[in-house]
Amino acid sequence: MPELAAVSALPSAALAARYAQVRQQTEAICRPLLPEDTVVQPIIDVSPPKWHLAHTTWFFETFILQEYQPGYAVHHPDYAFLFNSYYNSLGSRVNRADRGTLSRPALADVYAYRAAVDAAVRRLLQDRADELPAVFHEVFELGLQHEQQHQELLITDIKYILSTSPLAPSYFNEGLSSSASEGKPADDNSSFPKASWLAVPGGVHTIGLQEDGFSFDNELPAHQVYVTDFELQNRLVTNAEFLKFVEAGGYQDFRYWMGEGWDLAQREQWQAPLYWVADAAGWQRFTMRGLQPLELNAPVTHLSFYEADAYAQWAGARLPTEAEWEIAARFFQPDAAEENFQESNLFDTCPLPADADPTRCHQLLGDAWEWTYSAYHAYPGYARAAGALGEYNGKFMVNQLVLRGGSCATPASHIRLSYRNFFHADKRWQFTGLRLARSRR
Repeated sequence: MPELAAVSALPSAALAARYAQVRQQTEAICRPLLPEDTVVQPIIDVSPPKWHLAHTTWFFETFILQEYQPGYAVHHPDYAFLFNSYYNSLGSRVNRADRGTLSRPALADVYAYRAAVDAAVRRLLQDRADELPAVFHEVFELGLQHEQQHQELLITDIKYILSTSPLAPSYFNEGLSSSASEGKPADDNSSFPKASWLAVPGGVHTIGLQEDGFSFDNELPAHQVYVTDFELQNRLVTNAEFLKFVEAGGYQDFRYWMGEGWDLAQREQWQAPLYWVADAAGWQRFTMRGLQPLELNAPVTHLSFYEADAYAQWAGARLPTEAEWEIAARFFQPDAAEENFQESNLFDTCPLPADADPTRCHQLLGDAWEWTYSAYHAYPGYARAAGALGEYNGKFMVNQLVLRGGSCATPASHIRLSYRNFFHADKRWQFTGLRLARSRR
């Protein structure tokens, strides 16, 4: 299996409670949806919510029940083909682009599948938890963390699915939490603090997992890196700031763009970040509450790496490397009081308070994933493990960029300073934003 940091074996009751909480949260995310919403796949990057519900269940059935429950019989013989994601070691599967063709099994059958696997896992924990080896607890925790990853994907995929409807529907039902900033004038930028530059000392620093607890294999091993002195802005770039780039013709000026990013932006006719819509009243943005006026003071999101880098070039700065980001995050430490994660039930970024301390670094965790100017590759000493779970991260370490910090769709218990997210440079459907950096003057 992949190299993981040691995971403490929880008592069976505590393990069952944590399992139930994670599994129930996945279903809670899907509860506001119509059955018709759960089968849609507008683009290859988006998986239907019904597929997410089934795939995360298949993971526990395959890596936990089939491995550690003697005599376990799979729920359905065809589900491995339907709901395997990318594990070549485990056989053939439905093509990723064809997940939206799976009108069967019905949504009710998928929920029945989840219930059956959950019941089997509960029995396993009740009957055998004390005799299971340490590797079981590591794989079990990996399964929980894997499902939390899919919770974030569910939120972002649901948003994209709803955005393709001409009705611009709201995900939220009446009575659910609304944005803490909802109701404020969208164009009130008068009291919002300007970003400040914070100095970070260079030298030899350690990055990678340095705390006790779970990590993915791509966060290991901790190792030393050298960086020169640099500066980092104390908050994420806002919609108001990015709007200036749009209005200055940034999408029409090749000078700020990577060559292939420029070609892509012209080919796809990008004029603004994903979900921005211009009309006679000004800019609006599709959110999980449907179309809303552009909230100027909130962090900008749904940017590709190319857009983030072009903005940085236009602003006379650059993107931080992932080493710089982690060094700065450990140097300044996140403020837990202002973190905006999945649990806030906002599923959108939030403005900083107008009186935010300019000497502190804000929004390090939550709100928006931050593009870095670092290729996603293995840390020194990393070795991909054999077997199916060795495919979890290692085979993706090419042609992708690293993002740091988590987003408003990330579960709070899932993120840490060493966490490495990764996407291809053109991807925009995640809550991806940016923070500026520059070399020390």
